[in-house]
Amino acid sequence: MLAKQRITNEETLVPQITVKDIQALRDETGVGIMECKRALEQANGDFEKARSALHAAGAAVAAKKAARVARDGLVVSYIHSGGRIGALIEVNCETDFVARTDGFRALVHNLAMQVAAMAPKFVSSDEVPAGVQVNPEEECLLQQPFIKDPTRTIQDIITEEIARTGENIKVRRIVRFALGE
Repeated sequence: MLAKQRITNEETLVPQITVKDIQALRDETGVGIMECKRALEQANGDFEKARSALHAAGAAVAAKKAARVARDGLVVSYIHSGGRIGALIEVNCETDFVARTDGFRALVHNLAMQVAAMAPKFVSSDEVPAGVQVNPEEECLLQQPFIKDPTRTIQDIITEEIARTGENIKVRRIVRFALGE
């Protein structure tokens, strides 16, 4: 009787979730260890389903934080090699504590590089004047594909950082300079 129970229990066990799996998901998403573990358990060990669940949860967190005021942050400059192209960007968050983190600094640096490389004219499509036709994927920063990973948009990158930090993050202003333009 005991042997039958053992066989029955083994058949219903979910795949073994290892610390390595949890760490890999955490490294990829930046979400906390317990959230990664929970996502893997709910997805029965399926890494892709867990990642999708965490991405959806991050979007929900970002939506909740959107109304919160973001007054702290950073102004960062990026000068492309050769000094012919440069960008300035202001990105705001809720506290100076988050503004000083390596993750936030890396985000703002990457956004400044994006502005220098892709030359968006607007932060988002909300800024486009009425009657002006633009291609949002080319001219609006938040809708552009990220230069380091074209499968994700800039808005996706910001949403992931909002989920990581727990604070609202807004790109306030962008300016791009190029010699001869």
